Amino acid sequence: MKKLSLFFIAMLFMLPFIGCKNEQPAKLLYQGHASFRLVAKNGTVVYIDPFAGEGYDLPADIILVTHQHSDHNKIDLIKQNKGCVVISNEEALKDKKHNTFKIKGIKIESVEAKNFQHHPSASVGYIITVDGISLYHAGDTSKTDQMSTLQDKNLNYAILPCDGVFNMNPEAAAECARIIGAQHNIPIHTGPFSGSKPAKLLDRTIAERFDAPNRLILEPGEEIEI
Repeated sequence: MKKLSLFFIAMLFMLPFIGCKNEQPAKLLYQGHASFRLVAKNGTVVYIDPFAGEGYDLPADIILVTHQHSDHNKIDLIKQNKGCVVISNEEALKDKKHNTFKIKGIKIESVEAKNFQHHPSASVGYIITVDGISLYHAGDTSKTDQMSTLQDKNLNYAILPCDGVFNMNPEAAAECARIIGAQHNIPIHTGPFSGSKPAKLLDRTIAERFDAPNRLILEPGEEIEI
């Protein structure tokens, strides 16, 4: 009887740890160009601007599209789980305002995106908060007025375009990074382009010109724990 009591006491002690042993950290996969796959600790799968590279094998729970250019909106690449939520610029800007969504424990805030190629009424960026980590995917944009307010959010990652053709150049993107004040800054959408299509998933020369604080250059196919 005494042994049985000790067993139950031991089990009560272990309860907080049961189920946590195999918990995986959240992971961010850079697929190339502006495309990312985010997997939360609970296994929720989020794709952002699907178009480039590999890594579309995991069925999606959430798909985010910043705008409707063909190098950002290839949702047909992805198998969708039942109940998958697709949020594009249309849903993000419904009722002519930047909307916020909460899905499977993930907070998604749409924010301003604009430049001479991308009208603010048809383009957004997203701030994604998951497992205590916040990521800002700027979409296709140049400097916006709203960026000056983002420093208050204490972002962990800012993901900024810097091709200098359809978006700001690397120097302007680095200036935006300093305004935003994220812990890490990732260059994307680097070109070069063949017509309107990217000829490379990452142009290392352009990425190296992105002289932002705590710069993090990810190679296409590289996955990091966040």
